[in-house]
Formats: sequence, structure tokens, C-alpha cells
Amino acid sequence: MYNAFFGFNQNPFNMSPDPAFLFRSPQHEEALANLIYGVQSRKGFIVITGEVGTGKTTMLQCLHDFLTAQQITFASLVNSRLTVEQFFELVSRDFNLSCDHRSKVDVLLALKSMLMERANHGRATALIVDEAHNLDWEVLEEIRLLGNMENRGGKLLQIVLAGQQELDRKLEAPEYRQLKQRIALRCALQGFSPEETVTYINSRMGRAGLVDQQIIAPNILEEIHFRSQGIPRLINAICDNLLLIAFALESKAVTLEMLDEVTADMRLEYLGPYPLSAEPAFPMPSVRRTRQP
Repeated sequence: MYNAFFGFNQNPFNMSPDPAFLFRSPQHEEALANLIYGVQSRKGFIVITGEVGTGKTTMLQCLHDFLTAQQITFASLVNSRLTVEQFFELVSRDFNLSCDHRSKVDVLLALKSMLMERANHGRATALIVDEAHNLDWEVLEEIRLLGNMENRGGKLLQIVLAGQQELDRKLEAPEYRQLKQRIALRCALQGFSPEETVTYINSRMGRAGLVDQQIIAPNILEEIHFRSQGIPRLINAICDNLLLIAFALESKAVTLEMLDEVTADMRLEYLGPYPLSAEPAFPMPSVRRTRQP
């Protein structure tokens, strides 16, 4: 709606995960490198966790693109609230196995045959499970057992588990210790630093066609970081709503009052507005802002 008004050629703050807009912060670079290395090197289990909205699904989309480009076969599950029977049926259908999809035995036999054939030709195979924190004990145990299949070259199936921080806590429970011991690579995503938030917003606007944006002033960028706590999904939502309000008011710049309206509508919990400094606070790597009680 506001793209033409501000000079964008596409929406800079789309809420859907889009690898084209990937912001390569150091932690996201490391996470993606771990995912790719883990699959290519046949390490077995790789776990990526993080707070809601920190970019886990975007990382998985980037991994999907890489695996597709490298012609690495993979199955991807996005609904993790499954029974054991549903899990095996979805896996068999996603891998396009020639078997009775409703028979666990048939699925296991067909899966092992496919994995062995691919491994004998030096090809990796991956299973990617998003929202893994929702998996029941029985399903996680079946996934662990799938990870036991191996030959001299390494694990036959590379398993990526992505989930919220509850997944980390679940893996610390005594009953999951066997699975925890098998995790070869583990990474966690956190919110951006203040400097990263500014770069993130400016880079997304630049990729959408506005390289030197003057719409959101540095002090407003600083406030956006504070109210979003550096969570990319919240940053996108705040900025999208800010631009919409500015467009409705025919303003080429956003204001603190607009930001107050947006965060109130979004029911964001923070300690309340406070005076912003007249001078921009970025880049100031050594400065951390604190709130007064």
C-alpha cells in the first residue's frame, strides 16, 4: 500500500521468511554455516534454537535453498504436533518412498534402503523438523532411533531440529539424555544488538529500493530496538505499521507519537516512553541503555 509513496519496489518488512532479505548478522552466519556443515559432513543431529521471531525459520529456508541447489534430498516437517504414526507417514510421503505410508515397518525398510543407496553414492540426506519443541516424547525417541542408522562414512540421515528455547530445556531432562549426547552441532539465536537492529532496518529498506532512507530517524531506530528487544519479527511488524501510519498521514518521516500508537496497538510490553536524546546513539558499541525504575 505504501511502497510507491516512499519509493520502495517491494515490501521491505514482509512478515514471511524470505532468504532474499536475510540479514547476515554474525550469529545468523554462524547458524547457517553450522547447518550446512552438519548436513554436508554427515554429523547426524544438528539443533538450532531461539526465542520466537529470531529467524529460525528463515535459517531453515536458506538451508532448503542450499540443499535444493546441491541436489541433496531432504524432507521437511513444519507441523510437529504429530503421533508416531503420523510422523512416519509424513516422512515417507515427503521422501516419496515407494511403500505403505501407514506401515511403520514398511516405511523404515524403504527409508533405510533409500539412505543406504544414497550414502553408497556419497550423497547426503536430511530430515528437517521445525517447531521441534512441540514433539512428544514418543516421536522424539523415534527420531533418535532414526539417527542411529549409519555406515563407516557417517550418519545416513542428517537430522535438523529447530525450535524455541523450550527445546533446549527439554533436551536437558534426564529422559532425553541419549538424544542430547548425539547432538553434534548446536546453535542458539538471540535478539539483535542495538547496532544490528539499525543495520537490519536500513538494509531491508535498501533491498526494497531505498538505499539512503530518511524516513526513520536514528533516535527512532534506537527506540524501535528497545521496544522490540531486537527481535526481527517484532522489528518487521513495528516498521511495517509505522510506514502504514506515515503513509495514511501523508508524512515522509515517522515520529515518536506514531511509534507510541503502533506499540500500543501491538500490546508490546515495555517500561513506557522516555525522552530520546537529540543526538543519534549509533554507532556506539560500548553503550547499553538502561531503564530507570
